[in-house]
Amino acid sequence: MTVVIIDTACANLNSVRFALQRCGVDALVSADAEHIKAADKVILPGVGTAQAAMRNLHQLELVEVIRTLQQPVLGICLGMQLLTSWSAEGNVDCLNVIPARTERLQVNQLPLPHMGWNTLSAVGTDRWLPFNPGDYAYFVHSYAVATNDYTIATSHYGQTFAAMIQRGNFYGAQFHPERSGAVGAKILKSFLELTDADTRA
Repeated sequence: MTVVIIDTACANLNSVRFALQRCGVDALVSADAEHIKAADKVILPGVGTAQAAMRNLHQLELVEVIRTLQQPVLGICLGMQLLTSWSAEGNVDCLNVIPARTERLQVNQLPLPHMGWNTLSAVGTDRWLPFNPGDYAYFVHSYAVATNDYTIATSHYGQTFAAMIQRGNFYGAQFHPERSGAVGAKILKSFLELTDADTRA
């Protein structure tokens, strides 16, 4: 199996690569369109702002490449937000492969960013949910995806937000599975084991 981590030039790619190595997979870090299109699985990580990340993807000529991928794709943290239609972080249009919007968290007096461990709750029972209710994952973010029909898991910090989303072969995790211990490893392993039939759900 070939796994490509897209080099967005705005993420800690080594932490994702090392987490995949612990799952038995030696992933390729690349911004080459042909490598990405040929991979069995693709991971889109991201740290920083949506505006900067989308600018990088446009400069790398990867926007349409990502939009047309047919294999399983996992967006992590900012990478998940990039899968949505639009982000308030810079008022920027994103990849628009999952119809959702990314807004600044409304947390009242709670500090931002939302940083640390928080629980996951499943939405529905008929989708890919490789965790148990109440499992903890590690979050670092100030913006979040609003919940909608494509939300498969939620978390709560001042408000309920989408912790995971899915549409077809595109999956997103707002948290960092590579930093979420055994739970994160299980999620990454389950993603690596996805089949074409799974992505049609």
